[in-house]
Amino acid sequence: MGWFSKISRRGGAQTPRTADRAPQASAPPLSPSPPSRVRRVERAADFPRFQATASDQISSHPGDGTSAARMRFRAAFTPSQPVVDRRMFAGRGEVLTAMIRSIEDQRLHTVMYGVRGIGKTSMLHVLSQAARDARYIVTYVSCGASSNLDETFRAIASNIPLLFHSQYDPTTAEAETGATLKDLLGPNPVTVRVASDLLARIVGTRVLIILDEFDRCELPEFRHNIAELMKNLSDRSVRVQFIIAGVAANLDELVEHIPSIQRNVYALQVPPMGPGELRDLVRNGEELSGLTFTDDAVRAIVRAANGLPYIASLLSHHAGLAAIDSGESLVKIEDVKIAMAEALAEFNGRLSRRAQNHISESLDKQSIELLCALAETAQKSGGYFSFEVLRQKLSNPANVARCIEIIERLEAREILVQAVDDEFGRRHRFIEEGVPSYLWLLSEQSRLSVARERPVKA
Repeated sequence: MGWFSKISRRGGAQTPRTADRAPQASAPPLSPSPPSRVRRVERAADFPRFQATASDQISSHPGDGTSAARMRFRAAFTPSQPVVDRRMFAGRGEVLTAMIRSIEDQRLHTVMYGVRGIGKTSMLHVLSQAARDARYIVTYVSCGASSNLDETFRAIASNIPLLFHSQYDPTTAEAETGATLKDLLGPNPVTVRVASDLLARIVGTRVLIILDEFDRCELPEFRHNIAELMKNLSDRSVRVQFIIAGVAANLDELVEHIPSIQRNVYALQVPPMGPGELRDLVRNGEELSGLTFTDDAVRAIVRAANGLPYIASLLSHHAGLAAIDSGESLVKIEDVKIAMAEALAEFNGRLSRRAQNHISESLDKQSIELLCALAETAQKSGGYFSFEVLRQKLSNPANVARCIEIIERLEAREILVQAVDDEFGRRHRFIEEGVPSYLWLLSEQSRLSVARERPVKA
């Protein structure tokens, strides 16, 4: 049976109040509750409820005995949120070491880029913890489409205590009352020069400024200002460094005005996680949740994740909940199949109606299978692929010709894929970023269905 015993949800008969009855030598048999009342009790018990309170405590209402297990499991796998608990952070040791050395030894700014779901924000949180342990001041800003220098810098300055300003003694009234650098800014919009001069006054500490989701910025002026600010800080050896992160296929896509700051920047393209790192991610979740994943289940998750920790966490999350729903503490390959169906439904819901309709109605099975072969590569490269990659993936010349014909037809109609000419030459990309992951999971679901109970090889 696993962990959980089932608790009956049926409401029992209610005992009449004795104060309302006349004394009798022997009480008559209890009358059952009216059928309508029993139905109301059953309906109340069956009505969907939250398993935990807003303070993360188990609800007091009768449940099915799985609430505690669900709470532990929800903390172990959080696909919709970045990893903030070091115990759940898997792999990336070499990448984090390289980042720390670039910050600490070379005093460089860092620009981190890669595809969505590769784990950039999780790495930023873990790096922030390590920096705070070393007594750095870390200020984190999540950028938006309308981000500008004035608003962003005021948010940054509000997290830097005035006591680290060279012209303010720690015993001054302003420093003792918790004033920040923001209090020194006037009403006029902040310029690059004003920001540079103020940060140049910092002494006695080091500051890391993290700008996450930088790809969302739509104002070229803001990107240009940040690049100029980074250059000014480096030229003046200021004790402040930027860490910029965002979705991009290359450095130029993320930061404007690159030539002037190349020597001041450590550019990091976050690589896909290796199979061993993904297995560690699942095993870390096992330790925190109390569930156990079979080897077949882990191999299936690792293969389907295709190097993306987000997908590994998403599949582990759904598979674990499927096992809990079945009253089991062992997550099996059948649970992973359920997880894939859940994940596919999520990805499909994020696609445009046009993409949904074309995949489900306009493409035949062979066409989808050929596009799935490209999705594996596109997942790891920002949605891009080339015909050269296509020829490597599909050894059959007939399949190559068929796939090229499909791609050119879709590009002509501006559906699913488009051609791109840039410094890398002629390339092609999926228009919607969710399409490669959807197609790849679709192919993995099909492969598992065909394989049935045969071992899944990573």
